[in-house]
Amino acid sequence: MSWPRMGLRVLLAASCLLLFASVAPPAAAQEFKLAMSSPPTSMDPHFYNLFPNINVSDHIFEQLVAMDADSHIIPALAESWTLVNNLTWEFKLRKGAKFHDGSPLTAEDVAWSLDRPATIVGSPGKFDTYTKAIINKKIIDPYTIQLTTREPYPLLLADLTSIYIVSKKATQGLSSDDFASGKGMIGTGPFKFVRFQRDDRIELERNNDYWGKKPAWSKVTLRFIPNDATRLAALLAGDVQAIENVPTPDLAKVRSDKGLSFYSKVSHRVIYLYPDTRREKSPFVTDKDGQPLDKNPLMDVRVRHALSIAINRDAIRDRVMEGLSEPTINLVPAALFGHNPNLKPPKYDPETAKKLLAEAGYPNGFGLTLHTPNNRYINDEKIAQTIAQMWSRIGIATKVEGAPMSVYAARGAKSEYSIGLLGWGAQTGEVSSPLRAMVACDNPAKGMGAVNWLKYCNPKMDAVLAKALNSVDDKERSGLLQQATAIVIEDGGVIPIHQQVTTWATKKGIVYVPRTDERTHAYQFYPQ
Repeated sequence: MSWPRMGLRVLLAASCLLLFASVAPPAAAQEFKLAMSSPPTSMDPHFYNLFPNINVSDHIFEQLVAMDADSHIIPALAESWTLVNNLTWEFKLRKGAKFHDGSPLTAEDVAWSLDRPATIVGSPGKFDTYTKAIINKKIIDPYTIQLTTREPYPLLLADLTSIYIVSKKATQGLSSDDFASGKGMIGTGPFKFVRFQRDDRIELERNNDYWGKKPAWSKVTLRFIPNDATRLAALLAGDVQAIENVPTPDLAKVRSDKGLSFYSKVSHRVIYLYPDTRREKSPFVTDKDGQPLDKNPLMDVRVRHALSIAINRDAIRDRVMEGLSEPTINLVPAALFGHNPNLKPPKYDPETAKKLLAEAGYPNGFGLTLHTPNNRYINDEKIAQTIAQMWSRIGIATKVEGAPMSVYAARGAKSEYSIGLLGWGAQTGEVSSPLRAMVACDNPAKGMGAVNWLKYCNPKMDAVLAKALNSVDDKERSGLLQQATAIVIEDGGVIPIHQQVTTWATKKGIVYVPRTDERTHAYQFYPQ
């Protein structure tokens, strides 16, 4: 058995770590204030697989293996790993890694952390998607653990980048709500938890016993400022030293300001629409007079294709995103494993869209409400409003309803919408991540369909995906993943719009290492 791509990833990642270590300045007793665009909904690192939650958890907790800035797998709390056989992986833990309370990291904490996500109750998006493949955990000694999968499973390392290791002693018996008060917030990461003020800020202090490179900052405040103008104003006023997600209308202003530095990177996050393909009657589909329809037009693939080709993705890139998006019909960017180069963004074609609607039995269109978050993705509600205008031109009278992500996600997870806008980042560094989470037939027992809120299901795609997930041959697996993606797109199971381009801005004299996964880490900002 060979693992050429995984080996290359680790080699490249190790080189990156050496580079960063060589340029990073020594830790200095400074305070750093960073403005984030979305607040976390939970401080429990195993409760809800939502990006703002993950972004915060990264500062306090760590995984066995992690992703570097280019989504290559690198060692973290596991300093090495080996394949004992086709089904068993052995991990050696860092003996110098300690929890923030001074207790050593042990294999028992790892086993506990891998078991805990499945016990979480009431999560809108569970982390046990990434632990389902593990059927046995064997502690060899305090610093060695073996994980066994039911079948050969090449994605185990990638999955483990999403599971945070917590202290068994500190978290046993706690509810997820307890974490907001600081209980259980005992990680091994570069920062220690100090205080959390919901929807406002989290305060951290440097972990001086951290096993890795010490952060440059002795104190960090992560401020949550969803309003774009307010976030930028905080940077310009010096209330914070850095922000994420520079407002697109202000890009030229930020780039030309000599007192600021600007950073950007193409993200692995796809912004997409998910239609209701399953229910005969859908709650927000009506006739042109607003009366409920007896039959849901979104069940017809011709209607779904009409919706897709009626979207002018280039116009969204140029007019809404100010160039900071890459139009796509794929689920991951070209740089990621499993990208299908044969799937090209469809040409904007409203006339053909009208013909498809007529063929489907809707020559005069129908009414539709498009739901969207309004504080989660770059210009999320503006994108939805623009799409609504485009759909109205082909006879689909479209209304937009936006809501904060916490409200939007709670309703979406209950299948309350007819079509919605959402984003998903390929957390595993390949297309299997969105395929499993977004479009695989809902199967919590197998960790499938974590954000498949409207229960799209295509057994043909699922069969191809299952074969890919059991293949240890990279060439074969890539082909299968490309095939699975094509099945979903041709079926209109989801409608991709674009890949985000993520942006950051800092005060002059502060540098940042931009990341493909969009994460904003205070410990990756450095004073020059």
